[in-house]
Formats: sequence, structure tokens, C-alpha cells
Amino acid sequence: MSRKSLMIAAVVVLVNVLLWSLSNRPEQPEPVFNGTINGMSFSPYREGQNPLKDIYPTHEEIREDIRFLKGKTRTIRTYSSIDGMEVIPGLAAAQGFDVVAGAWLDHRPQRNEMEIKNLITNGQRYRAIRKIIVGNEVLLRGDMTVPELIAQIKRVRKAVPNTPISTAEPWHVWIKNPQLVQHVDFIAIHVLPYWEKVPIESSVSWVFERYDQVKRAFPGKHVFIGEVGWPSNGARWGWAKPSSANQARFLRRFLTVAEQKGIDYCIMEAFDQPWKEPFEGIVGGFWGVYSLQRQLKIPFQGPVRDTSLWLYQCLAGLMGVVPVLWFLRRNPKRSFGSSLFFAMMIQAIVMSLVWSVFAPVTGEFLRGETIAWLLMMPFQLGLLAVVLINGFEMSEMLWIKDLKRRFAPIASALGGSTLPKVSIHLPICKEPPDMVIQTLDSLAALDYPHYEVVVVDNNNPHPELWQPVAHHCAQLGERFRFFHLETHPGYKAGALNFALDQTDPAAEIVAVVDSDYVVRSEWLKELVPHFERPSVAIVQAPQDHREWEGDVFKTMINWEYHGFFEIGMVHRNERNAIIQHGTMTLIRRATLEAVGRWGQWCICEDAELGLRVFQKGLEAVYVKDSYGKGVTPDSFAGYKRQRFRWVYGAVQILRQHWKTLLPWNRSTDLTQGQRYHFWAGWLPWFGDAVNYMATWVCIYWTIGMILLPGYFGTPIHLFLWPVIGAFVFKLVHFLVLYQARVSCGPLQRLGAAVAGMALTHTIASAICKGIFSKTQPFLRTPKCEDRPALMRGLLMAKEELALLLLLWLSAANLYYIYRTSNLDILLFMAVIVILSIPYAAALFLSMASVMPKGFTILLPGRSMPQHQVR
Repeated sequence: MSRKSLMIAAVVVLVNVLLWSLSNRPEQPEPVFNGTINGMSFSPYREGQNPLKDIYPTHEEIREDIRFLKGKTRTIRTYSSIDGMEVIPGLAAAQGFDVVAGAWLDHRPQRNEMEIKNLITNGQRYRAIRKIIVGNEVLLRGDMTVPELIAQIKRVRKAVPNTPISTAEPWHVWIKNPQLVQHVDFIAIHVLPYWEKVPIESSVSWVFERYDQVKRAFPGKHVFIGEVGWPSNGARWGWAKPSSANQARFLRRFLTVAEQKGIDYCIMEAFDQPWKEPFEGIVGGFWGVYSLQRQLKIPFQGPVRDTSLWLYQCLAGLMGVVPVLWFLRRNPKRSFGSSLFFAMMIQAIVMSLVWSVFAPVTGEFLRGETIAWLLMMPFQLGLLAVVLINGFEMSEMLWIKDLKRRFAPIASALGGSTLPKVSIHLPICKEPPDMVIQTLDSLAALDYPHYEVVVVDNNNPHPELWQPVAHHCAQLGERFRFFHLETHPGYKAGALNFALDQTDPAAEIVAVVDSDYVVRSEWLKELVPHFERPSVAIVQAPQDHREWEGDVFKTMINWEYHGFFEIGMVHRNERNAIIQHGTMTLIRRATLEAVGRWGQWCICEDAELGLRVFQKGLEAVYVKDSYGKGVTPDSFAGYKRQRFRWVYGAVQILRQHWKTLLPWNRSTDLTQGQRYHFWAGWLPWFGDAVNYMATWVCIYWTIGMILLPGYFGTPIHLFLWPVIGAFVFKLVHFLVLYQARVSCGPLQRLGAAVAGMALTHTIASAICKGIFSKTQPFLRTPKCEDRPALMRGLLMAKEELALLLLLWLSAANLYYIYRTSNLDILLFMAVIVILSIPYAAALFLSMASVMPKGFTILLPGRSMPQHQVR
């Protein structure tokens, strides 16, 4: 291991330790609480018990809980005096507790009567009852009027005259109902900053401000904080975030100050109560100081961390060193910057995985959330894989000096008379004759001694389209042969196989050109000599385009195309893994015959043929100079059809060849680098399919949050951050690599990014159809179409427009209901907006394709240089 590699590995380890420790260090020393809590709300329900279902704890279970709390609190507050709860004052008195006894009052008169009678009986029987609370938040719920509640208070006072009596309401209810204060002996206020959306940082000061406000409003009355606390789990409410760490922070701070000021209070509550979740949400079950299993949930001493498992997370994160060292060992000659960049990418991915794996524990997931986590993990792994793939491409393409396979035009060592004969195949189908004739004229001007041109027009019942081409071929001479096939199977691959049958037996090289390409005269002369090496089976030049300048739509898609040939193909060429394209390609004829000719079953016959060539251990050469230019699609619909064909064909290829692409398959001569690029090159398209699924999940989830809020809470942030992170990194990856590798300006880069995003829905549709079907008709990419009408601009993006409106309506409804006070809702809204960006891009691009040609918002840019080797 070199010194450079050891230094990079050390940096990775240091960054891992620092990030985990810094992100989990205590923000500030929290006060230590060693005393006894003044009072706790006491509901003795255990797992499976639920008063809403008439399942109550036994007297023995209540006795066990009271004994459990011995020494932990001085006072127990009860809420009910029936259903077995009437025994609590007696059992508590036997253990030396003070009791704040309550009666639960609501809109049911008969039940209220039972509560009052038992409360009076206990109040008369037990001296341990120091306070009596008649009703709990009765006015807040609207179950009684103020006069009705006062009447019940008077009734209890008359029966139990020597015990202070009140009712319990949130602090603001007392402020709004001062007449109630005249009929109570003390004021029992509930002060729960979580429900008021108060952030943890100011929660304790807020509690005491409310306490002081009530005391100022009613001087002379004793104020008892009947409920105060913080939940350990549940959805964020405004700026208030439930967590065990925040519960510990709140209680330690509050208890310390309350002890110093001698305030009378009761903590909400002793034990977690999951039965409250149906009407309070998940958070309702997690207010306890102790868990449902009677385990202390928070530390009253020592540091408070967001997770006590951070050290284990840190150690797990160190596993990233293993792939980092493997990568450094396999790439010893890489530059320091390239190696460090990708090593940090590997470590970032490993840390993200650790964070996700630990999330059910550190995030205190409920059972349903854990199931959702299990279902979502494969998709998160897919997103992380896409990020890593993009990072690997950046690590090689930003440090271009590390590249080893860069091919340039070469002059043949052979004399002109000994150069191999080339058969140029030109398949056409329903193309404008003038465009094809332009291509034929450029082929006739080639500076090469030995070549022929075989033109095959297939599946074209329109004589007015093919007859002018046939006539022009006849005028160009014997080198040009024209064939018209009224019907012929196999689409383009079928036409190419037919052309191969008509090829001159002396031809050693087959070239393929699309019908819209105007080629340079040097094409064959400068590229055919690469075949002098016997290992070379394919020589590929990039696709390039013309007649796009001054047109917004064509400018955007032109630069989007360029990115692949300036970045993706150069990267793949490093491992002899380029994608063979159906134009500007040369292939050794013997190889073409040996591997089984063009595959008529696949709508991307060119890429599929290239893979079969690589399986034979042969070499492809990519010369990055432009030797021919075609025309771009004229409409957004044509642009989408072309990309759909490419993506669907890629899925077909993977379905057919996935076994040979497995790393351990030794039945072919594919290298591991080639296998990697054929998987990694197309995996990001599957990421677009995941985004499409996420779009519908967000739409349905928003509907659930609006219509069924009791069942659809705020999505867990674990599922939201990866979507945001993957989108941001994808955009950064695109713009950074374009700036480094593609000769266009900032506006062209932005336009290319918009054009790429506009295809997200098309790509997702092609992936889904490719997975669930085996065949798809060959979709031509029409060229030289008439400009569509404005309405057609909307119709070409109708699916994207519908999804865009649904997403924006979802975000608008969330904003209307929740505003911006809830960070988790804001995060969810951000995800919805991010998911909508590709659909907005599609609408913009579609409308740009119908704008008048003189309309331009982008700089004209520059075409690909004729001779450019980096």
C-alpha cells in the first residue's frame, strides 16, 4: 500500500469519527437532577390494556406500579375514579404517597355521576388526598359549559370541605374564563409546550412565562402545574420535535428550575400510554418518563445525546475503510485528488447506510414505521447506488489526466490501394427525400478509395417518399445500390440484416449511417485504419447535430445529447465498454457475421450487438471527433419517443443478457469493467422509475394526511432526505461535469439539465413497460416535422402536466393546512416540489418546441469541435 493510499485512508477514518462525534455531542451541559419528582400523572395501563376497549389493569398490577414509583415521586395524580381506578388513592396512601385525585367528566351524565360519587367517597376516606380535581380539560373539549362545571365543583366541595378543590385546564382556558377562578381553591394549569409548537430550546422558559402569566392574572391563588412534560416520539408539531433526547433536556431543565423556585407541579406522565394514539396521534403514547415496560427512558445524569448508539454508528461507519482500501489498491496510479474524492464518496455512502440501518432504533420507530422502513430500504439502496455511480464518473472525468484510452484519427500505414473495402449501410423508413438525398451526397463525397453504399427502404408504402431516393442513387453511380422492401420484419435491424445480405463479398468493414446525417469526407480515411489492429472490432464516432442554432428547443436537446458523447462515452471507453450506436459506427464484417448479425428482437439492436462483440473479448475504439451531423427531433414528442426506445431497449438487453453480466459469470470474455458499465450506465434510469413511484406515494400520502389524518402522519424524515440528497447530487454531478467536459456556456448547461430532467417521466415509463413486457414496436424518431400548434405543445406533455398539477396541489394543500410552522411538513413539501421539477421541465421543453424559431432565451452556443481530443 502506497503512502498516498495510507494518507487517504487515514483522512477517511478521521472524517468518519469527527462527523459522528460532532453530530452527537451534547449541545450544552444539561443540569443534573438527583432529587425526587414532585408529582407524576398516573395511568397504570399496560401493554394490551385500553380503557377505550374496556380492558383495565388489575388491582395487583396497579399495586405493583405504585410500589415501582416509590422513591421516584412524592405525589400521584389520578384522572378517573371508576373502572378500577378508585383503588389508587388507598394503595398509594399505603405506600406513603400524596394523591391528587381526579374525576373524569365528559358528555355522558350517568358516567359522570359515578365518577363524582367515587371521588367524593375517596376524598372523605383518605387523608393522603391533598388535592381534588373535578374534570380534566372539560371546557377545552366543550363537554360542559362553565356553569355546569362550577356546579359539579360546588357539589364536591360541599361533600369534602377540608380538601382543596379545582378543575384542570390548559393555562389559556383559565385566562379566558376568569369567573371559574372564583369557585376553585387553586388553579390547576396544563402547560405543554409541545402542543403549542414551541421549540425545545425555549420550551422551559415558555412554561414559566405561562406560569407567571397566570399568577399575575389571579394574584392570591395558588397555581398548580397539573401537567407539564415533553414526548419522546411522534411527529414534529410546528417547531417542537419529539425525541428521547429532547424529553431528557426538557425534564432536566424544568425539574431543576422548579426545584429552585419551589413550584408545585405534576409531570405528564409516569408511564407511556399507547392507547391514546387514536385521538392524539403517535405522540400521545410517548409522554411517559418510563416506557410501557417500566424502563427509564431518559438519563437524569450525564450527557444528553440524540442517540446513545453514536459510538456504534461510528464503528460501523469505519467499515467504509474496507472498500476504500480495495479501491485504492486497484487504482494505484490515480491522482491524489481523484482518489481522495471517490474515497470520500464511498465513506459518505457507507455513513448514509449506517444512518439508515440504525434509524429504527435511534428514531424509536413504531411497528408500522419499521415495516415501512423495511419496504423502503431497497429503494434507498438503489438511490445510494446511483449516487455512487455518478460519483465514480466524476472522480474519473474531472481528473482527465488519469485517462488511459484516448483515440485520435490516424493515417493508415497501408497504401490507398490496399485499404479494406467498406460497405456503408443506410436504412431509411418514411423519411423526407430531400433529407436523405443530402446524406447520400455527403457519402458520395467521401475521400476513400474502396466503398459502396447499400440503401434499404423498408416498410414504406409511400412511393412519393422512396422513389426520389431510388432515382438519386441511380444518378450517383454504381457505388450506390437502392432496395425497396414494401414489408420486412425486424424494423431497422431487419433492414440492416438485409443490407448485409446484399453486401459486396469483398467488403471487410460495415459502416452504418442514419438517414439524416451529413458526414465529413475524412470519416473513413481517418477511422478505418484503427482496424489494422486485429483486436479491434468496432470503431465508433459520436453522434452530433446540426441546424439547431437559434432554436430554444433544439439548442437544449443538442447540448443534452452532447453530454453523453463528451462524458459518458469517454468514461466507458476507459474500460472498452462503449455503447455502439446505430450511426457513425464501423464494425468488422467478419465479427458481425460471427456474433449472429443484428438482433431483430431488440429495438436497440446497435447497443445489443456491441455487447455481444465484447462478450467475444474484442475491442471497440471511440474517437471523440465529430465526423457527421444529423438533425435533432423537431418536437418534444419525437424527443421522448427516441429516448423511450433507448431506455426500453436497454431493459430488453438486460433481460436477455443479465446472466452474462453477473460478476462471477465466466462463460464469456467480458471484463469486470465492462460488466460494471453496462449495469451502471443504465441503473440511473431505474432511479427515474423510483422517482415516479415516489411521486404517486407522495400524492396518495398527502390525500391520506388531509382526509385521514389519524392514519397518515407526517412521513418519516428518513424517507425524505435521500430523495432530496439524490436530486441535489444528480444536479451537481450534471452541471459540474458539463462545465469541465462540454464546450458550452452556463445557459446551455442549464438548458441541457432541463432537457435531461424533462425526460424523467418518459424514462420511468419505458423502465416500467420494459420490466412488464418483452416487446415494443420500434418507435421512429421523425425528423423535419412541421411545427406543432400551441395546443399540441400541451398535449405532448399531458401526462407530465397532470402529475405536475397533482404535486403542486398536494403541496398547496399541505401549506394551507399546516402553514410553515412544522419542519417535517416543510421537508415533505420540499420533496413534493423537487419531485415536480422534472414534470415542470417537461412542460417547459414541450412548449419551447412549439415556439416560433426566432424566439430564443439561450445563447446560440457552439457546435462540437471538428477535431478535439482531450
